[in-house]
Amino acid sequence: MKRVIAGVATALAATLAVSACGNSDPLAEDTPTNSSGESITIGSANFPESQLLAEIYAQALEAKGVSVTRKPDLGSREKYMDGLKDGSIDLIPEYTGSLLVFLDEKAEATSSEDVYAAVQEALPDNLIVLEKSEAQDKDAVVVTEETAERWNLKSIEDLVPHCGEAVFGGAPEFQTRPNGIPGLASRYGCNFKSFSALEPGAITTKALLEGTVQAADIFTTDASIAANNLVVLEDPKNNFAAENVVPLINKDKASDTVKETLNAVSAKLDTEQLLELNAALNAPDKPEYSDVAKDWLSKAGV
Repeated sequence: MKRVIAGVATALAATLAVSACGNSDPLAEDTPTNSSGESITIGSANFPESQLLAEIYAQALEAKGVSVTRKPDLGSREKYMDGLKDGSIDLIPEYTGSLLVFLDEKAEATSSEDVYAAVQEALPDNLIVLEKSEAQDKDAVVVTEETAERWNLKSIEDLVPHCGEAVFGGAPEFQTRPNGIPGLASRYGCNFKSFSALEPGAITTKALLEGTVQAADIFTTDASIAANNLVVLEDPKNNFAAENVVPLINKDKASDTVKETLNAVSAKLDTEQLLELNAALNAPDKPEYSDVAKDWLSKAGV
């Protein structure tokens, strides 16, 4: 797994114009007036990376004259997909592997290209995905360095003999998603002692560090992995498929301007940059999501 380059958070944070209030309100609802006549409502999931990607999409579109309404922190996929269906949101940053499993629980594709193709086939008629980015952020089984050394862990297979001793922590939906607890049980025979439902991000990391849970689902681009020397276990049986970042959009809102703008964003975004963006959000002075997005768009030339 890729890791955050040492010191990147400090270097990036120094280039950002930040406000004193921090990033407590990442996507405050806002409907600016622009001149193109086009409008779009962008949602985000309930974790910082999704909120930041949504802000990057929003600013890129606004620069092209599209009027953007932001709807932040809509919750898990199980919740925000309803908004895409009923039209209350038009666009959201997505991850191909998890989206595919949501649409087709029996999907077997794992590679980036195969997953992307399968997603396009599985989507309902009113939704499309635009071009995928090289950036990936996958679910992963993560343990502390101490646990990895004690149990000699490098992969999920190594964890199997100890699953019955371990409490697993993750978002509530991870307990029932096909590539969550059920997938770990069916593919690896890993049956945990119990499951602890936790908010993704800092709360899950805290539980892992404090020993409340012995293994956890943490996204691979989470800056806390490198910051706390956590160990991402290898997944030789591909329980977690490729997870390329991709815009998921209502087909009726995918004008040429919108498609060209968002495809340009995807063309510039890779996993290393996603790691750096997450590190920037976690800088000591807590920059605003809008500032981190603006800085990245400027450097990327989008």
